[in-house]
Amino acid sequence: MVHVRVISLLAATLCAGLAHGAKLRYMPFGDSITDYGCWRAWIGERFIKDGYDVDFVGSRKSRTTCNNLDWDRDHEGHPGYQAADIVSKNQLVDWLKQNPADIVTMHLGTNDIYQVSRKTPDTIKALSTLVDQMRASNPAMRIIMAQIIPLPAVNKAVQDLNAAIPALAASKNSTASPVWLVDQFTNFTSADLKDGIHPSASGDIKMANVFYPALVQAIKSLQA
Repeated sequence: MVHVRVISLLAATLCAGLAHGAKLRYMPFGDSITDYGCWRAWIGERFIKDGYDVDFVGSRKSRTTCNNLDWDRDHEGHPGYQAADIVSKNQLVDWLKQNPADIVTMHLGTNDIYQVSRKTPDTIKALSTLVDQMRASNPAMRIIMAQIIPLPAVNKAVQDLNAAIPALAASKNSTASPVWLVDQFTNFTSADLKDGIHPSASGDIKMANVFYPALVQAIKSLQA
């Protein structure tokens, strides 16, 4: 089983659970690592297998073919986008207005490093603001924050960002809107990258396996 680090234990009952039978809305949020590939497809396949009724939401729709899986293609992954630019342009606010969500996975920061060598504190500040914007959209938002996959060309910068993300996740965690931290970096090898940036087929499966247990915990917390 893939290890998922939970920032805090949820209370036995949560004040913001969904009504029984309501369909959960899940937004995969990030850059091209969210847009390309098949990790979302594998998550969708597991939702179906395990009996979870989840609606993937977002302004974009993937065209990727993934082992002929029949999967919900909606998402909010934007190739080339930087966390800081999404904040400065207020883009997530509009995306969430168009497609409200109950759960968000956020894998973001790669382009802040790769494109402009943004300093870690500045990227962390942007990620923090994005969490605040999620909660402004939905005070009971369940947030799954990822330490990002390797980027061999600038891996030291990736490691610096990943080292700062756990403190951010802990600082943003709350009972009403829990934050789960997942580690997409550890155990991700060069074979799991198809072009030095994006996950290969094996990388897609690893990403799905890391996100999925946290997604299940988020779902269960909303159904409590």
